[in-house]
Amino acid sequence: MLEPDLFGPLPQRAPPKSPEPDLKQGFAAPLAERMRPRCLDEYVGQTHILGPGHLLRRAIEADRIQSLIFYGPPGTGKTSLAAVIAARTSARFERLSGVESNVADMRRVLALASNRLANTGKPTILFIDEIHRFNKSQQDVLLPDVEAGTVRLIGATTHNPFFFVNSPLVSRSQIFELRPLTEDEVMGLLRAAMSDRDRGLGFMALQVDEEALKHLARVSDGDGRKALNSLEIACLTTEPGGDGTVRITLAVSEQCIQKKALVYDGDGDAHYDTISAFIKSMRGSDPDAALYWLAKMIHAGEDPRFITRRILICAAEDVGLADPMALILAVAAHQTAEFVGWPEARIPVAEAAIYVATAHKSNSACKAIDAALEDLRQGRTLPVPAPLRDASYEGSKRLGHGVGYQYAHDFPGHHISQDYLGATKRYYEATEQGAEKKIRERLEKWRGACDATRS
Repeated sequence: MLEPDLFGPLPQRAPPKSPEPDLKQGFAAPLAERMRPRCLDEYVGQTHILGPGHLLRRAIEADRIQSLIFYGPPGTGKTSLAAVIAARTSARFERLSGVESNVADMRRVLALASNRLANTGKPTILFIDEIHRFNKSQQDVLLPDVEAGTVRLIGATTHNPFFFVNSPLVSRSQIFELRPLTEDEVMGLLRAAMSDRDRGLGFMALQVDEEALKHLARVSDGDGRKALNSLEIACLTTEPGGDGTVRITLAVSEQCIQKKALVYDGDGDAHYDTISAFIKSMRGSDPDAALYWLAKMIHAGEDPRFITRRILICAAEDVGLADPMALILAVAAHQTAEFVGWPEARIPVAEAAIYVATAHKSNSACKAIDAALEDLRQGRTLPVPAPLRDASYEGSKRLGHGVGYQYAHDFPGHHISQDYLGATKRYYEATEQGAEKKIRERLEKWRGACDATRS
């Protein structure tokens, strides 16, 4: 309402209409930024931690959150979840970035939070995006105030906090892992953006083919940000038809979204998780899964020696004596990979992986040596029996060394029952798997003869 002046009331003017967003210019912020959820009901995904009745949802709704660390790949909603908490909480919400902020920024925010708590009793929530970018010394600055409750920390990171965040901070925080969005969840995000007139693309006359939406959801690989921004590029770069409608076809969507870069870091979770899946697939006798994880590592440019060393270990630990050829083939693949490198090494490495995956399995050798080592760790040391001691030097027989030793090749079957340990121990237990079945048969015969000799 305009105030009257000396000449009488001013004429009423209608409020200016908000201009329609320019079709080509769009909004200043990217679509993914504009479409951030404003409340929990708008948040998409992460139902394993935010579903009805789950701890984190209850804490947010009651405004009773403690220090949290959100961990997951890009585009899964870590920053959006912090924004939802910021909108919900009665606490003061401060934000820093591990990329842009420094120790001085942290100390300033922490000092203000301490004064605020002392003078008004109002708590502070400190959100730090990309917290893993702070080094250990910088993270240490936070510890006293987090421990004292001066601030409640919310950290967001794409790296495993158990490796990249200080242990004291981790121990004082609840860790929540965010998962990639499903295709259906990404489709929901895209449809919401298309219908939202205030923040999304609802101001446009749009016709998006179902195949185009599905392609964006699939190729985004669980990254909601990538899917939304690709949809915006498609809509803002496509000329409208004669009726003013912008139609997004499958061909248009294919041009506007590139395949998401493979998430694979040389020293992070993807590196170790993938090799773990590769080993477990070979151990579990699934050659198809083993080949997929192998292909992922090859595609990411993993060091072939890193892969072949793991095949060697699996061949010895999990195949063992059930198929001794597995270890021989693994060694050959390792040496070949050293000689030729990628891409040719993919063939012998794949051969070894397939062989190990499809071989009979036995971990008897691994269990046997571990049992013997455990005896040694427990202090159960045994003296070498006199017949087995070195008798190659002059005077050894005067000590009784080598006396009574029986040379196995002098006997039928090249075997003679004698005491080689000085105690009755059973470390190695052959299985019925593959070649080890024959080993078991021989061993039972020999052990039976030894037992008869002792008795």
